Amino acid sequence: MQFRQQALAKLQSPQELDLPVRLARPQGRLALGVTVAVMAAASVWAVTGSVASTVSAGAILTHGQGSYVLQSPVAGQVTAVLARQGRQLPANAPVLKVRTPQGDSVVRTVAAGRITTLAATIGQIVGTGTDVAAVEKAAHADDPLYATVYVPAENAAAIPAGAAVDLTVSSVPAQRYGVLRGRVRSVDRAAQSAQSIAAFLGDSQLGRQFTKDGRPVAVTVELDKSPTAKSGYRWSTADGPPFRPDSMTLASASIRLADQHPVDWLLP
Repeated sequence: MQFRQQALAKLQSPQELDLPVRLARPQGRLALGVTVAVMAAASVWAVTGSVASTVSAGAILTHGQGSYVLQSPVAGQVTAVLARQGRQLPANAPVLKVRTPQGDSVVRTVAAGRITTLAATIGQIVGTGTDVAAVEKAAHADDPLYATVYVPAENAAAIPAGAAVDLTVSSVPAQRYGVLRGRVRSVDRAAQSAQSIAAFLGDSQLGRQFTKDGRPVAVTVELDKSPTAKSGYRWSTADGPPFRPDSMTLASASIRLADQHPVDWLLP
């Protein structure tokens, strides 16, 4: 009975049509305004903004012409080591002396370059075709360095010429000196085997290392030069390291691909 009396009283009360209607509280209007602003900003970004994607892969610094493996042309015993590892040698320079039944024979460099690995020691018995050294091809020690990046084959087609590259060099503390800057010079279209990489770098272990996840594609990166930096190259920090990185130094590369508009992948 009580509820019925309240209902009848409500029906008999005035409708208060002259009072203003409150559509939303101030807090609600504020939330609505923020939502509209965020949606408008997102719409503008989707049309005019861009998303940068990168490809990361292993790399190595070289002089660009690769290396070769020096083999002994004769069989015998090594009696003298005439060169040192890391030394720059001209073509036809003596590296080893090998004693054979026919007399002493000298193993010489095939082309000018720097000895990166010296595998033979005095007293060692070598056969014809034994690997005795690895020589990086470079006419002069100050020849410019390049980076060879071994990118997974499925990502190589998306890499444009001139793309920016950041290289974290293993011998340079990145937290202190930053990363080495460069640009993509060329992209090979053929996948590299462990044997072809080993032949180019003069190191079979590197060939296996760069192909452990499949046959990659070689991307040649030209390093940005800096006339003021002591290293001769441009880094993400102001000066970079106070020394020049050595060739045959491992690095990790991050290659920036062409920017994509968000609307391209947000919409089906």
